[in-house]
Amino acid sequence: MECIVYFDVTHGSTVKELRGLIFLDEGQIPTESDFLKMFEEMGYKLRLEDRDNLVFKPIESGASYSQIRVRRLDTGEKSYKEDTELKSVLTNLLPRESRPI
Repeated sequence: MECIVYFDVTHGSTVKELRGLIFLDEGQIPTESDFLKMFEEMGYKLRLEDRDNLVFKPIESGASYSQIRVRRLDTGEKSYKEDTELKSVLTNLLPRESRPI
């Protein structure tokens, strides 16, 4: 299963939005080592600074970036969220009871 990792790289006052890819077994989520391996393959040598917010810091002094923060993971699994506004519009447009014409 593919997991697309959406992350921000902070270069001074500039933030670049990038993506990476991690291959996982079905139903798994990425581990710290999965993230570190992906970033290393992209040329970033990091350590996990904040596990709760998935913030990584460079281990090399003089790196051109100050941190990388994972924003979102996309495993391709469908997630359902009810659209309450759409439901409200449809409810008001549809007839409430069937009436003979």
